Amino acid sequence: MIDLGISKIALIGAVALIVIGPEKLPRVARTVGTLLGKAQRYVNDVKQEVSRSMELDEFKKMKETVEGAARDVENTIKTNASDFEKSWAETSSSAADPLPGFEVFPEYRHPKKKWRLKQGATPQWFKARAGVRTKAQSGAARVARFRPQAGRKA
Repeated sequence: MIDLGISKIALIGAVALIVIGPEKLPRVARTVGTLLGKAQRYVNDVKQEVSRSMELDEFKKMKETVEGAARDVENTIKTNASDFEKSWAETSSSAADPLPGFEVFPEYRHPKKKWRLKQGATPQWFKARAGVRTKAQSGAARVARFRPQAGRKA
């Protein structure tokens, strides 16, 4: 890289002061500073992109190795499972009880048929005495039920 010491920077500043002039020098210095900042940001972005691509390549290699290991494990499990099934078939065909020492229980069934229906804790005799309606009726049916009959005298 370029080796810039204090003496070289001072020499460049003196030449710039003479060539550009004292009125335009601050504006030119600001412009040069912003351009250098943009250049540094661009270089940092390029470095980050390169490092990301390198990490992506490493992750791809790691993924391939993990997938290969998973395939190997799957193959060994399949071979061991087939051996296990063969030995299980031999032992189950030789004995009448599949698991000696274990009792076989029937499948669980819930005791109530309609166990999802909520049942109230209030007894029916209390509901009847308190006048709680237990059966839903439409409005028209309720009016017809309590309408006085023509042939009856109230």
